[in-house]
Amino acid sequence: MPREISPLDRFLIDAQNALSTVFGRPDAARGNPAGDTAEVVLEDEERRHAAGLMRINHVGEVCAQALYVGQAAVARDPVTRQALLAAAAEETDHLAWCADRLSELDARPSLLNPVWYAGSYAIGVLAGLRGDGWNLGFVVETERQVEAHLHEHLERLPAADLRSRAILETMKADEARHADHAQAQGARVLPQPVPTMMAAASNLMKAIAYRI
Repeated sequence: MPREISPLDRFLIDAQNALSTVFGRPDAARGNPAGDTAEVVLEDEERRHAAGLMRINHVGEVCAQALYVGQAAVARDPVTRQALLAAAAEETDHLAWCADRLSELDARPSLLNPVWYAGSYAIGVLAGLRGDGWNLGFVVETERQVEAHLHEHLERLPAADLRSRAILETMKADEARHADHAQAQGARVLPQPVPTMMAAASNLMKAIAYRI
């Protein structure tokens, strides 16, 4: 029988996850979707724009890690907790791919990643305390909004940036699957104004992370 994780163990695990997400370089379990896609030399403005978009997506994955880990920390149902942690593990792939692409574009992650992580973890805990149905509803709404912004980024990427495009297309498919899975597990529909507030916070984050 597996040993039950104590509150202290959970705190230490979550702290380690925070440090590795914000300051480390997580390894992806899956291969980079860009694979052998040829790198094309971009104009300086195109490269800066692609880097800004990928910085936003990297921040999104930092936030996703924090949200899911925060929700899992207070989830009542072990099945829900495992589903959240499994989604977080897959988001680690996204985080690693975005970090790799930023390096290829000679760009850095957001300087505010510690702030993004802390805020998202707090939101995740608050969402989780409402109960597993609301917990899963938060997952669905988050993933649908992320899916929408990835679609927007795919349209805004420089046409020649096929490596970033391959990464975002895979991420978009994963986010849709996460939302569908949470929906099937009994997610509740979040009432207004929660989705609107989530979208407003996301838009603010994107505006800042594009540059900082």
